Amino acid sequence: MVQFRIQPDSEIPASTQLLNQIRFAIASRQFPPGHRLPSTRALAMQTGLHRNTISKVYRQLEEDGLVESLAGSGIYVRAQLPRRNPTPVPILEKYPQADKIVQQSLDELLKQGCSLKQARELFLAEIDWRLRCSARVLVTVPAEDIGSGKLMVDELEQSLGIMVQLVPIEELAQVLEQTSSGTVVATRYFIGQAEAIAAPKSVRVIPVDIYDYAQELELLKKLPKNSCVGIVSRGSGILRAAEAIVYSLRGDELLVKTAQSGDTYKLTTLVKSAYLIISDYASFATVEAAVQAAREDIIRPPKLIRCDSFIGKESINLLKRELGLD
Repeated sequence: MVQFRIQPDSEIPASTQLLNQIRFAIASRQFPPGHRLPSTRALAMQTGLHRNTISKVYRQLEEDGLVESLAGSGIYVRAQLPRRNPTPVPILEKYPQADKIVQQSLDELLKQGCSLKQARELFLAEIDWRLRCSARVLVTVPAEDIGSGKLMVDELEQSLGIMVQLVPIEELAQVLEQTSSGTVVATRYFIGQAEAIAAPKSVRVIPVDIYDYAQELELLKKLPKNSCVGIVSRGSGILRAAEAIVYSLRGDELLVKTAQSGDTYKLTTLVKSAYLIISDYASFATVEAAVQAAREDIIRPPKLIRCDSFIGKESINLLKRELGLD
């Protein structure tokens, strides 16, 4: 253990004596990178200096870039690696932590024994792969729930401004045999199946979260008992999930009827009996038309709620970044 000694009769201030001794310990690797410096209490007992004086010395070391403070852990000697000039200002204004993240990632690779040339190849290969994957985007769902996939495709093409291909999950392996790279998008319901198929290929799989329906759920909580709720969507899977959610929320207090927008008979029956109808945006015009057509048979027209999205906004933003579109 390094022992620090202060000469009380020296012309050099005690704080400067301690500062120089710690600097020497760091420079000579008696305190190597990652070494935790003694606590101010321990150093005060060793040197006889006030803890405030030691704190001042530690702050000076931190300002000099020799040590770094980790909240709740202590003061540690920094790895003194050469640094280039910061990234051009416009980029840092938008991503203030970008430079630090890149440097930390590179530092970690170098610690693992990777050379700079190898690190460069790794970074470039990853970026190149992601760009190649971005050239082709596929949405996958089970064939029985193809309506949900159509909703996703419509929403992604509108939000991302690119062509998106819909592939039933049963045909995904065959389609991926014909491509060298791509990005498969799936909801978390089916992400496991998609990953299992895509794993042997040079294809990445990105899960998306669906819209949380918080506003719609609040409405359902307030509905009078024995109300009839209609749910209309393109996707059969969405309807099954929605029915289960409503039941978990209200049990047998509400009567739930569901219909796919293409099922005219079910939809007509639903609009005649529902107190409230919740519809995805793609089916809303069909629901409105069905209500209008059945108006003579309806004593009280149902209240119509349109869900304007199926995929959560955060997932859309993630996809934009991953595809290089943001």
